[in-house]
Amino acid sequence: MDLSAYVRKAQKGQHEAFVHLIKTNESSMYRVAKSFLKGDTECADVIQESILKAFQGIRALKEPAYFKTWLIRILINECQKAQQRRKQVIPMAELAERSAHKDANERMELDEAISSLDEEFRVIITLFYVEDLPLKEIALMLDIPEGTVKSRLHRAREKLALYLQCTDKRGISYE
Repeated sequence: MDLSAYVRKAQKGQHEAFVHLIKTNESSMYRVAKSFLKGDTECADVIQESILKAFQGIRALKEPAYFKTWLIRILINECQKAQQRRKQVIPMAELAERSAHKDANERMELDEAISSLDEEFRVIITLFYVEDLPLKEIALMLDIPEGTVKSRLHRAREKLALYLQCTDKRGISYE
């Protein structure tokens, strides 16, 4: 059964169908939330709030094929709200997470490079490469022109290449 069928069932009030949709998209939701927010607890809170809003508003979704886009857009909005709430305070736990992050292997080096990007670039990289979403869908989610998505993606790639190149020159080794 394709996901659109589950969406239609969820719109008719079948809770199991909604649960299936969320389970299908939970890893995507986590990765997107993590591109906005650093702490796992904050990510979990934002994801939970997004799921609740999606559950309450699923009947208003006009095109079942765009469920994931709709869900991720709700999540992005919730992430932005969370960022506004915590703009002035950096919890100690988050500082500890950042320092532990630097002690990881090569995969963690790439994650670190991505997390060093400004939010607008980090989100685009996550949605395009990690979530494998097309440029048009990213533009819809972020409510920006497709050309802006392309230029941000290009600049993000350049920044990542420069960051990783500098890391290699410093001779950082994780062995």
